[in-house]
Amino acid sequence: MTDLPLAIDAAARRIRPYVRETPIEYSLPLSQQLGCDVALKCEHLQHTGSFKLRGAMAKISRLSSAQASAGIVAASSGNHGAAVAYGLRALKLHGVVFVPNQASATKVDAMRRYGVEVRHVGDDGLDTELAARAYADEHGMTYISPYNDLDVIAGQGTLAIELLRQTPAVDVVYIAVGGGGLISGVASYLKARAPRPIQIVGCLPERSPAMAAAVQAGQIIEVPTRATLSDGTAGGIEAGSVTFPLCQQLVDRWVLVPEPQIAAAVRLMVDAHHQIVEGAAGVALAALIADAPVDRGAHPAVVLCGANISTDTLRAILA
Repeated sequence: MTDLPLAIDAAARRIRPYVRETPIEYSLPLSQQLGCDVALKCEHLQHTGSFKLRGAMAKISRLSSAQASAGIVAASSGNHGAAVAYGLRALKLHGVVFVPNQASATKVDAMRRYGVEVRHVGDDGLDTELAARAYADEHGMTYISPYNDLDVIAGQGTLAIELLRQTPAVDVVYIAVGGGGLISGVASYLKARAPRPIQIVGCLPERSPAMAAAVQAGQIIEVPTRATLSDGTAGGIEAGSVTFPLCQQLVDRWVLVPEPQIAAAVRLMVDAHHQIVEGAAGVALAALIADAPVDRGAHPAVVLCGANISTDTLRAILA
């Protein structure tokens, strides 16, 4: 794990032809409200509308020719699946993506547009992952985890390279957490390479707090989850996930956000910035707002991790 920052640097070089360097946007409304300089890392403007492309391309680009030709299997609530599908299309490979039964239709449609086969299995993300792993083993294919893979984590961590260059004064970062791949990669790089201490805040919906509950318990545990606007972070954590010890070591604190605050954050992005983000991005933004008052003079950054929200969900939020 100590060489993860080096792996992130290497991943950044490999995936450069396939991913977009996403911009930083200064939020005047939030800065005025909170009394600090708020930066928004606009990863919702990434290809496929999510940070997940970084991890998927980092993994796919490391496969041997034999592994690549045998095919790829992924499990996803949507964004990871779309990222894998994008990578398969870009590199002319084939694969299957497993999604939970309640997966967003918008995200499933996005996957299918890239030409990948999609299969619905399970009512929880963990059940979907187990089914996908079993299928990959049975058919001699490579399974790409949404988070439980150091290559994937390294890919997600490439976001931190951009963040340090774009906002050199940043001192606290708010990141939505599901399986923990994004926060593990970003935190690993920032803690190792930033010129000053940076606080890492894990942000979760109250209805699906799996990683925060696991860290509090000192082990991965089963946590009851309910439907949430943050469908991209919903579900349990795979047993033995490499993200768990990373989150234990690197995340400074956790903020749980109720559904009304997630919805309010999504509305704020539409009203104040004229941009659409999904619920998981709303979780990180809502956590910053709930965490106020932030010290005056602080330089918080919020990772807006995705934009893939269904029209029906967005309409309900804006109603």
